[in-house]
Amino acid sequence: MYKFPRDFVFGYSWSGFQFEMGLKGSEVPNSDWWVWVHDMENIMTGLVSGDLPENGPAYWHLYSKDHDMAEKLGMDAIRGGIEWARIFPEPTFDVRVTVERDEEGRITSVDVPESAIEELEKRANLEALEHYKRIYSDWRERGKVFILNLYHWPLPLWLHDPIKVRRFGPDRAPSGWLDDRSVVEFAKFAAFVAYHLNDFVDSWSTMNEPNVVYENGYGRPNSGFPPGYLSFEAVEKAKLNLIYAHARAYDAIKEFSEKPVGVIYAYTWLDPLSEEIAEDVRKIRENELYSFVDSVHFGESRTVGEGREELKGRVDWLGVNYYSRIAFDRVNGHVVPLPGYGFSGVRKGYAKSGRPCSDFGWEIYPEGLEKLLRELNERYGLPMMITENGMADEADRYRSYYLVSHLRAIHSAIEAGADIRGYLHWSLTDNYEWAKGFQMKFGLLKVDWESKRRYIRPSALVFKEIATQKAIPEELSHLSDLRPLLQD
Repeated sequence: MYKFPRDFVFGYSWSGFQFEMGLKGSEVPNSDWWVWVHDMENIMTGLVSGDLPENGPAYWHLYSKDHDMAEKLGMDAIRGGIEWARIFPEPTFDVRVTVERDEEGRITSVDVPESAIEELEKRANLEALEHYKRIYSDWRERGKVFILNLYHWPLPLWLHDPIKVRRFGPDRAPSGWLDDRSVVEFAKFAAFVAYHLNDFVDSWSTMNEPNVVYENGYGRPNSGFPPGYLSFEAVEKAKLNLIYAHARAYDAIKEFSEKPVGVIYAYTWLDPLSEEIAEDVRKIRENELYSFVDSVHFGESRTVGEGREELKGRVDWLGVNYYSRIAFDRVNGHVVPLPGYGFSGVRKGYAKSGRPCSDFGWEIYPEGLEKLLRELNERYGLPMMITENGMADEADRYRSYYLVSHLRAIHSAIEAGADIRGYLHWSLTDNYEWAKGFQMKFGLLKVDWESKRRYIRPSALVFKEIATQKAIPEELSHLSDLRPLLQD
C-alpha cells in the first residue's frame, strides 16, 4: 500500500466558464471567450466547435448536488474559480488607484485602498458575488478545503475584444494582456475579491495556466484560442504583462488576506529520447518551462531580466497542472520536438512509444510527472499541489490506469522529498472544453447535456477508494503498471 501524508487532500478543480453555465440565468455574455465561441466566422471555419457554453454542466445552479457527489467520492478539497466578467460586466478604468512605474515603464506597485473597493462595489454585480459566496460556503461548511483561483482565461469584453483585435489589430481594439492597463485592472479585481471573499478561502491562486493564454493566443493562431493573432512580439508582451499582473495581484490580495497566494502553471515534461541530448533539453526547460515562475520567485528570468525586486518572492505555493510530455530528439543536427509522442499522439489510438492516448491524442506518461515534481522541488523548494491531472476518455477505458499511475508518481516524488500537499483531479464532471466544446470528456462523472444528470464512471470508484484511504491500496496498485495497455 502506498500511503500519502495524513493531511494530503484529494479533490477536483473547476473553472467558471467551463462549468457554471447550462441553465437559464447563468450566462456570462460579457467576456472575450463568450464572443469568441459564438462568432460565426470561427464556427464556420472550424476554429471552434460550435458547441456553446450556455448548454454546459450548470454548476452555477447544481453546485450543491456536485458537492454531495464529491463528498461521496471521498473528496476534501476543491480549487474553484470566479468569473471576472460576471462580477464586473462594465469597465472599472475610472476607479482611481495609485500606480507606480519604474524608468522602463513597468508597473512596480498598484495601491488599491478601501475607498477604491467602495467605488468598485458601485460597479460590481453584487448579486453574482453573493451567489459565489453561497457556492463556496456550501463546500466550506462541510469542513472541506477551498482554493480560489481568480483568473482562468476569460477576460471582460471591455478589456479584451478578440474579434476586433483579429480584424483591426491590437492597437485599435481592447487588447487584453497586450495592454498594461490589464495589470492595473487585475490588481483591482484581486483586491476586491480578497476583500469580500477572504472568509471563504483557505488559499489563493492568482491565475491558472498563464502560459496557455500567451502561447496559444498569439503563437498558435489555429489553436482555437482568442484572439488568434499571430505575433511572437505579442507572445512576449502578453507574458510580461501576465507576470506583472500576478505580482501586483499577489500584493493586492496580501493587503486583505494573510492566506497563502500561489500561481497555477501548465507544466509538461520536456523529455529527451536519448541521453546525448539530455543537457540540451535541460536548457530548453530552463529557458521555456521555468521562466514565468522564476520571474515571480527569484525576481529574474530571461523574460524580465535580473534584480526585479518588485517581482521577487511573490509566490507562496505552486499549482502544478500536468497531462503529458513533449519528446525531443536530434534531427538534422537540431534538438526538436518529435511528433507522435506526448500531446501529438493519435486520438483514441497510440503514441509512437506504444502507449495509449486519450481522446485528445495525449500520451499517458506518468514518469514525466515524477521527474517534473522532483525538478520543481529542487529548483524552488515551494509547497506544491497537483491542481489539474486527468484525461479525456469518454469510454473510461484508461482513466483508472491514468489516475493510479500518476498518483504513484506523486507518491514517489513525495518519498524523494517533494512537499506536495494534494491532488485535484480534472475534473469531477464533464465540462465545456474551450474551443473543443463538449467533445472531450474529462469527468469522473458523465453529464447528460440535455437533462444535466450526472452518472458515475467506473474510474470514480477507483478514485473514491484512494481518496477515502489516503493511499493506493494493494488491490488497486496493479493499475500503476501500464504494460497491459501497451500496443504490441
